[in-house]
Amino acid sequence: MIFETERLLIRNWMPESDAVYAFAIYSDPDVTGFIGSMIEESVESQKVRLQKIVTRFAEINNGTGFWAILQKDSGEVIGASLLKQLPDNENNLTNNYEVGWHLRKASWGKGFATEAGKGAIEYGLTVLNLPTIYAVAHPENYASIRVMQRLNMISMGRTNKYYGMETELYKLDAPF
Repeated sequence: MIFETERLLIRNWMPESDAVYAFAIYSDPDVTGFIGSMIEESVESQKVRLQKIVTRFAEINNGTGFWAILQKDSGEVIGASLLKQLPDNENNLTNNYEVGWHLRKASWGKGFATEAGKGAIEYGLTVLNLPTIYAVAHPENYASIRVMQRLNMISMGRTNKYYGMETELYKLDAPF
């Protein structure tokens, strides 16, 4: 386990058993509307993608990741939490770290994104000792922007520095 919150467990993906959950999450166009690159054609291809994610973060080996979110009371995978280096427009890793979340539609509106985001930020600030954590969202992804605001992140306006697209950029500095 990477970290836990009151209602959630955040752990590495287990491709063999989690692929079916990830496929259900990422095959929903409402979930992937702003993050389309996660779409896979089958549970098997989703399993391969999850294994690549696990391997890539193991190779980076800096404590960051793209992890499964499990609801404690049911043990179900309900989404993904991430704390990773932001990629520039050529997909090269920058020295800026982002927090993020993806949740299945049935888990929207229940505070899970805010809870997972808060846990990832605490992990980043206290375990990884990051001085600043960013979050980015498509300008029309109002739900994610509201989560960033609930996390007390500060709006930095729009930027074209990451992911090869215009995003809303938020940040939170470590308390000193």
